[in-house]
Amino acid sequence: MNVLLDNLALFREGFIGTVELTAASALLAMVLGVTIAGCRVSPVPPLRIFGTAWVTLLRNTPLTLLFLVAFFVIPEILFPGINSFLLAVLACGFYTSSFVCEAVRSGVNTVPLGQAEAARSLGMTFLQSMRMIVLPQATRTVVPPLSSIFIALTKNTAVAGAFDNVDLFNIAKVLSNDGYDILMIFFWITLAYLVITFTISGLFRLLERRLEVAR
Repeated sequence: MNVLLDNLALFREGFIGTVELTAASALLAMVLGVTIAGCRVSPVPPLRIFGTAWVTLLRNTPLTLLFLVAFFVIPEILFPGINSFLLAVLACGFYTSSFVCEAVRSGVNTVPLGQAEAARSLGMTFLQSMRMIVLPQATRTVVPPLSSIFIALTKNTAVAGAFDNVDLFNIAKVLSNDGYDILMIFFWITLAYLVITFTISGLFRLLERRLEVAR
């Protein structure tokens, strides 16, 4: 218990850092994932090729390699001086977007094709039919896998701790170097991750129930 009480401010800082990194990465992943899913089901061949290449590349690239690219290539070539938090968000967000894309695409495929055809017969564009007809119906199917994806994202953010980001994993390294018992450190760190993941799971369960009521 001493490791927690003696370093409560440090634990709080790491906890908040993990929550912020998870939330920002999830937002980026959702925006990119839905956009790329639209490309994947688009009637325009170049967009479908782009969407397929995006998913194939990112899903088959280790997250650690994406962090190495983000921290050692992007600052040197594209954005000198960019801070480590934004780089971590880019790495986690881009990686997770490929999984979000596939979840959304699977949900879109559950919507009967006649729905989109009916929308087009009424004069709607592809974007209008996706936004107003297809995606609202696909949401119920998409929510459950998104819960697992964002829980996995929470755990993936631990990689950022190895790249000078203040998060729970980074705090574990600091306390370990200070000589605290490693087992107690990981006990409290694990408990903190469980709090975050159970919160995400609970929020998605509430969303699922709300959608069931609306059905």
